[in-house]
Amino acid sequence: QVQLVESGGGLVQAGGSLRLSCAASGGTFSMYNMGWFRQTPDKERAFVAAIGWMGSSTRYAESVKGRFTISRDNAKNTVYLQMNRLKPEDAAVYYCATDRTLRMPPSQSGADYDYWGQGTQVTVSS
Repeated sequence: QVQLVESGGGLVQAGGSLRLSCAASGGTFSMYNMGWFRQTPDKERAFVAAIGWMGSSTRYAESVKGRFTISRDNAKNTVYLQMNRLKPEDAAVYYCATDRTLRMPPSQSGADYDYWGQGTQVTVSS
């Protein structure tokens, strides 16, 4: 059983930055691909970023490329999402998730992820 706890969300002005963290426990974090997804009440869950279990492979949604950076610290069992130049349309609940299949490159499909955190709210004011 894997537990994921996101943190770091909050209210930020457009153009500002936030860093989300996702702490994992109960599994072998270093062997999991990790993904970040986001969802608003009026939209389906959307892929944001993913990182392979070794940390060398990353993927991003087109809408966040050049602004967001995903990284991981396997010693701390934590994955991060650095979000810069935030826009109002980035506002959402952000979720981290695990993919334990070791697939490469890491998947952009939520269906390939099995454990999910509870989410952290990001609000961007214009």
